Order: sequence, then C-alpha cells, then structure tokens
Amino acid sequence: MTSEIASLTLRALRRVLRATEIGSRQLAVATGLTTSQWLVLREIEARAKTTPGVVAQALQFSQATITTIVDRLVALDLVQRQRNANDKRQFLLTATQAGRNVVINAPDLLHLTFTGRFVKLPSWEQAMILAAVERLAFLMDAQDIDAAPLLDSGAIDQSQPK
Repeated sequence: MTSEIASLTLRALRRVLRATEIGSRQLAVATGLTTSQWLVLREIEARAKTTPGVVAQALQFSQATITTIVDRLVALDLVQRQRNANDKRQFLLTATQAGRNVVINAPDLLHLTFTGRFVKLPSWEQAMILAAVERLAFLMDAQDIDAAPLLDSGAIDQSQPK
C-alpha cells in the first residue's frame, strides 16, 4: 500500500518529468534539435572556435556522444568542422550563421531556469536537494544510469527530437 507522502512524492516527480518533456518538445518545435544537440551547439557558438574535447568536458558528455551530436549538427549545416592548421590531428568546431541564429532564437531551456534559481539557494539547501534527489535515484534503482547534467527525457545522443 502506498503512503500518502509517497503518492505526493511521485506526483511531484511526475510534474518534473512532464515539465522536462514539455520543455524538450518546445525546443524541438522551435529549433528542430534535441536538448543535447542545442546544448552542444550553444557551447560551440559561445566559444567561437573550439575542439570536441573542450565541448565534451564543458558539458560532461563523453567524447563519443559529442562526435555523434556534432556529426548531426554538421549535417544540418549548423556547425563547421575543420582541421586545426597547427595540429592536423585535431578538429576545430565553429557555429555557422544558421547555427548562431538557432542559439539566439531558441526558447529558454528548463535546465537553464533551474540552474539560475538553484545557484541562488543557500548552499545547505542545495546540498539537501542533491541528497534527496540522489536518494530518489537510489530508490528507483537509477543510481548507476549514465546521465548528463541536463533536463531531457531522451537519450543524450539521439539524432531526432521526440
């Protein structure tokens, strides 16, 4: 039998999941991109010329995930990939004008709103929320699932928005 507090917790969790789905859908409609693709594009655009490794480190994505996402962004003509003139083993990534336009015109992402509000909380409250969410992940047997620090309900490297 489910306790009342467990039901309330599940309802709150469901609201978070729904907000994530709605935010991802709004981004997909506005840009044609998944949340992960938009984050990679934004990171590339913000850095002017950068390497896949720098983007992977900044977003805490694997190098393989970045490669998959960049391949898609190049195919969409949102990013250019060119060899580094100083080191031919390395590629440099730049946003095209179309890519810059996507970043400028995209709706606000839920995780950006969350982060902006979360960092304003006192450190004790941030730690409390982290502990509760980590415990929630454990209760749902999700503690070992690889996840990037973004609010999106799909696979990190999915090629098409949901």
